[in-house]
Amino acid sequence: MNVAILTFEGYNELDSLIALGVLRRAGLRAEIAAPAPRIRSMNGVAIEATMGLAEAARADAVIVGSGIATREVVEDRSIMSALANLDPGRQLIAGQCSGALVLAKLGLIKEACTDLTTKPWVIAAGVEVRDQPFFARDNVATAGGCLASPYLAAWIIARLAGRAAAESALHYVAPVGEKDEYVARALAHVI
Repeated sequence: MNVAILTFEGYNELDSLIALGVLRRAGLRAEIAAPAPRIRSMNGVAIEATMGLAEAARADAVIVGSGIATREVVEDRSIMSALANLDPGRQLIAGQCSGALVLAKLGLIKEACTDLTTKPWVIAAGVEVRDQPFFARDNVATAGGCLASPYLAAWIIARLAGRAAAESALHYVAPVGEKDEYVARALAHVI
């Protein structure tokens, strides 16, 4: 099973890289997908993409990451046309924070969770924003807040590899002394 984490120029490291780590902890093939071979984060961290956007459209699951340039991303016709083939009928699709704006512009969501900065733009796109960290309907999920990225990863893991795999991956990354509580709280949101 492969998961594409859509990551754009100005990406938020917490959204893309935490999800990547949790997904790989569960043994899923998670990769950074981007419109360019090399992208730089909002804090200057440069990473190499391991797949392009066209390949991401064929992944079993897709997470649309967040960043400071998401409004520019949704105005970029070449990027949005490459993402037009995302299909919740055959894929799990998730949006992290401003990734919900991308899903809204693609017409994939009517309700979402997002961060407080992106909230007005998602509402302006005609989507109801929920005041909660995670929301899923069928094969599409959204999460709001950088530290909600493990929720999206756990949702994908549970759907692709089962609840035990999600529990194990979350348990590994959870803070010492809070592991059981963290895992229970996270899974209560996503399962």
